[in-house]
Amino acid sequence: MPRLEVLALDQLTEDQLTVLDAINSGPRGGGTPIGLVGPFGVWVRAPRIGMAVQALGGVARFETSIAEDAKEVAICVVGAHHRARFEFAAHARLARAAGVDAAAIENIRLGRDPVLKGTQSLAWSVATELMDAHRISDATYARAISSWNEEGLIELVSVVGYYCLVSLTLNAFDVPLPDNMDDPFPGVP
Repeated sequence: MPRLEVLALDQLTEDQLTVLDAINSGPRGGGTPIGLVGPFGVWVRAPRIGMAVQALGGVARFETSIAEDAKEVAICVVGAHHRARFEFAAHARLARAAGVDAAAIENIRLGRDPVLKGTQSLAWSVATELMDAHRISDATYARAISSWNEEGLIELVSVVGYYCLVSLTLNAFDVPLPDNMDDPFPGVP
């Protein structure tokens, strides 16, 4: 059961509308307004945080040097780890669209080791180690630096951290799935 009432646009303050406009005018919707779905319906309620977080999300999601398929693998790992329904459902779709094998996504959802290659596999290792051990092993670090260099690894770690914030926001406020998304974690409170 959602913990926050759904807000109508005419209920938003000027500061909240400014955050929503920044969300809608950014790269997320591809020209279609995102609205108050997912974490955005939470963040507009705290405009200073909302503005900063949506700006970070825009950069983490759309302005890194990490390939989309690898980035989506990492995001799916975070969503599965936190059992964040909206995040995993949304990014499983994006991962498939970016070329990640559906069976690998399903294994990530189930907490199993997926069969991945190249930077998809490396992104899975980085994200999984950060979620499970809260750090990256020396071997994974060396592979990641070799593949993405320092800036790229910083970007990927920032993507993982940003989507942890997304997951915690979704879970703390029990943000519901829209009707067009299936629950990836049925039966999980």
